[in-house]
Amino acid sequence: MDIRKVKKLIELMEESDISEIEIKEGEDAVRISRGVLKPVVTPATRTHAAQESDDDISVSNPAPAKRPTNGAKGHIIPAPMVGTFYRAPSPGSPPFVEVGGRVKEGDILCIIESMKMMNQIKSDKTGKIEAVLVENDTSVEFDQPLFTIV
Repeated sequence: MDIRKVKKLIELMEESDISEIEIKEGEDAVRISRGVLKPVVTPATRTHAAQESDDDISVSNPAPAKRPTNGAKGHIIPAPMVGTFYRAPSPGSPPFVEVGGRVKEGDILCIIESMKMMNQIKSDKTGKIEAVLVENDTSVEFDQPLFTIV
């Protein structure tokens, strides 16, 4: 891939709120990511924390959320970003996972559309889907519980 294209991608990222982008051209692929804003919610301020280091190469899912999940007791998979939650790759397709289905670490659980980009959300644990905590085609907030896995 031409280095000028990579530099242009970096410039476009700096001008927008995009935190990660991956481009594939034939056998060539490049992924560019930067630190992600993590919200810190306090009763008085409701502000965002400072941005993490720009030197981060990869972004992983945050630690499991500690909030009520309608009786679900398993490992919680939270939303790593704000966006629209989709259970399937397209409107007519079956969902990626169903309640009671088994998943392995790295399996795709859903898609979150954010800023016109489709982001695959992957399992960070092997197990069985205990609950899907969000309705298809609804907005989700950062760190909102999406699934529980036992």
